[in-house]
Amino acid sequence: MKPYYKEDIGATEENLNTAYARISFHSDLSAAVADADLVIEAIPEVVQIKTDFYTELGKVAPDKTIFATNSSTFLPSQFAEATGRPKKFLALHFANEIWKNNTAEIMKHPGTDSEVFDEVIDFAKAIGMVPLPLHKEQPGYILNSLLVPLLDAAQMLLLKGVADTETIDKTWMVATGAPLGPFAILDVVGINTAYNISLAKAKATGDPEVEKLTF
Repeated sequence: MKPYYKEDIGATEENLNTAYARISFHSDLSAAVADADLVIEAIPEVVQIKTDFYTELGKVAPDKTIFATNSSTFLPSQFAEATGRPKKFLALHFANEIWKNNTAEIMKHPGTDSEVFDEVIDFAKAIGMVPLPLHKEQPGYILNSLLVPLLDAAQMLLLKGVADTETIDKTWMVATGAPLGPFAILDVVGINTAYNISLAKAKATGDPEVEKLTF
């Protein structure tokens, strides 16, 4: 990742080494969160995996710790009870390539404490993000509510044989002035993440068109 940080935001080797030195790695969850003020979960977009994680996290994290999910599509209310501390749980969603696209969508569920919500907004500001508070729960937040339909439409055009990936991307880029087309965006998002999002959407809606994107 270092070359990207250097190229995109002008980070020096000294900057990077200082930042990397602050990172510690643990295979023991209880050790990792022993004195944490905030835990941000960013694991696969699979409900059971996230539920199991929060159940375990709730057992070992200090009482003071706020939990936040970075889930791309799920609602915090889906996992609130599993955390064991629903008042201290909400969503904090970062865009891909966060060092360039510094958005932080902050979404509470009905049981989130308003002070916790405000604390996380302040945290986002403190780390250089642009906080984007949502007034109510919305699958996909603002960003993915706008982006996912574009990506789905691009994939359907490909599946129907309307055009190849290069032409679809070129059309979008030339017409809108965007630096990336939908398939290039999918490369950034990650195919596994995109697949899991489509799979969850297909299960939730039963839409046969969406199911085609999961084959």
